[in-house]
Amino acid sequence: MSEVGASHGSDATAGPVDGLSGLRIGLVGPLPPPAGGMAMQTRQLAELLRGAGAEVTQVATNAPYRPAWVARWPGLRAVFRLLPYLAALWRAVGRSDLLHVMANSGWSWHLFAVPAVWIGWMRGVPVLVNYRGGEAAAFLQRSRRLVRFTMRRAACVAVPSGFLQQVFAQHGMHCEVLPNIVDLARFRPAEGGPPGAPHLLVARNLEPLYDNATALRAFAVVRARHPAARMTIAGTGPEQGALGQLARELGVHDAVRFAGRVERDTMAELLRASRVAINPSLADNMPNSVLEALASGVPVVSTAVGGVPFVVADGETALLVPPGDAHAMAAAVHRLLADPPLAVRLAAAGLAEVQRYTWARVAPRLAECYRHALATRGPRVARAA
Repeated sequence: MSEVGASHGSDATAGPVDGLSGLRIGLVGPLPPPAGGMAMQTRQLAELLRGAGAEVTQVATNAPYRPAWVARWPGLRAVFRLLPYLAALWRAVGRSDLLHVMANSGWSWHLFAVPAVWIGWMRGVPVLVNYRGGEAAAFLQRSRRLVRFTMRRAACVAVPSGFLQQVFAQHGMHCEVLPNIVDLARFRPAEGGPPGAPHLLVARNLEPLYDNATALRAFAVVRARHPAARMTIAGTGPEQGALGQLARELGVHDAVRFAGRVERDTMAELLRASRVAINPSLADNMPNSVLEALASGVPVVSTAVGGVPFVVADGETALLVPPGDAHAMAAAVHRLLADPPLAVRLAAAGLAEVQRYTWARVAPRLAECYRHALATRGPRVARAA
C-alpha cells in the first residue's frame, strides 16, 4: 500500500485559510472506489485542504490488494493490506506536522485507526481522530475500554454531529463537532425543477445496513398510485443480486434502475432530475446523501435513525419515518407528490439549512481543531466516566 494523492480543486475552494496554509497534514482514511460516504469525504477533504494551502499526504486504508488474488482469502488479505498500510503510515507520520485519521467502527477501528493513533503518539506527532461511524453506540458498548485506551493518545477527537458527541459523552469521552462538508457549487437545485414523471433517488450502497429493500417495497406502493414513477438506486454492494430479484418479485423491475457506482458530477445530475430523495438506512450519523439532496433542492424522506434528526427536522426540512417501515415511507413520498407546496417549502428550508455545511463555515472550525491538537500533544480527550 502506498500513499495516494488526490486531484486538485474539483470542489469549491476559497484559497489559503488561516491556520491551514503551510501545515503538513497526514490524512488517513478510505478513498473511492467504492464511493461510500467516508471515502468521498476523505477525498473531498484532501482537495479542500490543498486548496487552503496545506500540504497533504494521504494514506488509504482501502488500497487495492496486491496481488489481486489475495482478495479471495479473508485472513491472508488482511495481512497483505495491513503490512503495506503500516509502512505507508510510518512514512506519512515522518513528514507531517499533524495526523488526521478518518475513523470508523468495528474492525476498521482496530486495524486502521488504532495503529495510526499509536504511531503518531510514539513519534510525537499529534493526532486528530475524526470518528464517523454510524454504528458507534453499539461499537462503544462492546469496546469502550479499548477505544478509551487508544483515545487517550489522541490530541483531539472530532465527530460530525451532536448525535455522536452525545454517544461519546455517555462513555466519558469529549468530542468536538466537525460537520461533513457539502459542495454547493456541484450540488445545486435544478433550474425550473425536475421535469417529467416522479423520479425517486436512493443514494446508498447495496448493503444490509442501508435497507434498500424497504425503499423498493415503498416504491412498489408508490407506483401503484403513480404508474409512471421510476426509481434510481445509486450504489454498489453485495446485495445487488437480491435487490434485483426483489424488484422483479414486486413487479417494479422495469421502473427501477441500479446505477452502480457514480461519480460526484453524475450524482449531482441524478439529484437535479429527482422529485424525492430517500434515505432508508437502519443506522446513520450524518449521511452525505441527505446533505447533497438538501443542497440540490430535493425534498428528503429519511428514516429517523441515529444522527439524522440532528441534521433535519421532521416536517420542517424533511419527512422522517420509522426504519424498516415501507408503508410509512411510501405515505411520506405520496404526501410530497400530492402536495407540491409542501415539497417546495421543505426544499427551501433544506437549502437554507445546508448552508451550515459549506467549506467556508467548516474550515475555521477545522483549523481550530488543528491548533488545539498541535498545542495539546497529550491525553486530553478521554476522561473517566
